[in-house]
Amino acid sequence: MNHHAMPQSFRKAALSLLFSFPLALPLALGACSPQGSEAPANPPLEGADIGGSFELVDKHGETVRWSDFDGSYRVVYFGYTYCPDVCPTDVQRMMQGYREFAKLQPELADQIRPIFISVDPERDTPQVVGEFATAFSDRLIGLTGTPEQVKAAADKFRVFYSHGEEMPGGGYLVNHSAIAYLFDKAGKPLATLPTDQGPEAVAAELAKWVN
Repeated sequence: MNHHAMPQSFRKAALSLLFSFPLALPLALGACSPQGSEAPANPPLEGADIGGSFELVDKHGETVRWSDFDGSYRVVYFGYTYCPDVCPTDVQRMMQGYREFAKLQPELADQIRPIFISVDPERDTPQVVGEFATAFSDRLIGLTGTPEQVKAAADKFRVFYSHGEEMPGGGYLVNHSAIAYLFDKAGKPLATLPTDQGPEAVAAELAKWVN
């Protein structure tokens, strides 16, 4: 079976459906901090061994390193562009939440770098990842790399992924963790963003920690 056979039209159709109809979101593999009126004294992921140096490539094929984002908050989501539901739903809510936060705190929002990292380097070329990211926001940075580069990055961020079910007519699914992480300006983990609760909850969580 040709693993590259899932047509580009399928991915475009999935994105079109996403923006036309609400989709139910399965729970991500990880707990999100509950929403409250005040932020806890310490970030929920403070001290967690999540994140670290990587070398990947952007839509132009240029090398991008984790250190390139020093001095900026970072939102990081690992997924893949051929994902039929969870990834586009999560990313849509993540970026809608970012835009809601930006309406109230534009200067702070400008200090956040949203990043999408592919766990399907076999199909997700720099061009494909770039087109996927741009479909959600010009602010979203799409990254991919060699299988070895992607594996090294996923390990640093404690992200699980594996080759999944074969699809009729070609192509395949990828099983993976579905968590949006928020990091501080030094690249230290702060919290997860509750994409399963919708854009408003994402914006509220950003407001707790981005200051």
